[in-house]
Amino acid sequence: MTDQEIASASFGNTGARVTRVGLGGEGVLRTQGMNDKARDVIRSAVDNGISYFDSARVYKDSELYYGKYWQANPGTRDRIFHTSKSAERTREGALKQLDETLDRLGTPYLDLWQIHDVRDEKDLDLISAKGGALEAFVEAKGMGKAKYIGVTGHHDPGILTRAVEMWPVDSVLMPVNPVEEILGGFLTHTLEAARKKGIAVIGMKVLGGSHYIAGDLGITPELLIKYALSFDIATVIVGCKTPEEVGALVECGKTAGLSRDQRREVMKPFLPTAKKLAFYRGSSFNIP
Repeated sequence: MTDQEIASASFGNTGARVTRVGLGGEGVLRTQGMNDKARDVIRSAVDNGISYFDSARVYKDSELYYGKYWQANPGTRDRIFHTSKSAERTREGALKQLDETLDRLGTPYLDLWQIHDVRDEKDLDLISAKGGALEAFVEAKGMGKAKYIGVTGHHDPGILTRAVEMWPVDSVLMPVNPVEEILGGFLTHTLEAARKKGIAVIGMKVLGGSHYIAGDLGITPELLIKYALSFDIATVIVGCKTPEEVGALVECGKTAGLSRDQRREVMKPFLPTAKKLAFYRGSSFNIP
């Protein structure tokens, strides 16, 4: 572990704190049969002081990799903030997935369980309906199987904003990158709704699936991470393929974000094609 610690922040109004950077569930974790490489990435994150660990039931063997590491390193799990997600839309389906998640992780509880990938009106209606997934999340929090509950989305900022406003969530996971500051939506309406409610904001799509990295223009992964850390959010998650990438993420977590003027400079290369670069938004958004 390095001498200087990663900066931390309050996780909304929950009373919990998390490191400003977290290990995303993508990268080497969203694979199958890569136990050694996944173990090395998780170990590097733990040893370097990262406290926020991301996963999802649909991220291939991600939960299994974590579970094996916690089992092999007793006591480590209790020192970190562990998250996962369910994309099930019914109470019964979500509760079944939660039990599977806890079994795969080898833990009796999650620090944060998230309603995964809310995209449209249909999702809002299904999740909110009698017998919908929201009931499962509220029950899980009441039973202590999840300390906190959250919602995630990257398709439609209007839909995600409504979810934040309507549901009793403690956090929202959403895109935070130069494209989003140009387009508005997530970094205006959704972020504002989260602040008004006092819930934690977690940044994702920070590197745009690595599509936003442009070394010839000076747009490095480190610069994009610092860009995201410039916003009033709790933490930024990035998937990593190697311990070296974890190390670079950790170093970013020890530094301050960018100034507004510096952010404007980073945004310039993205201005001409920002709409097309938001590839993760709903298909209707990207129609020419």
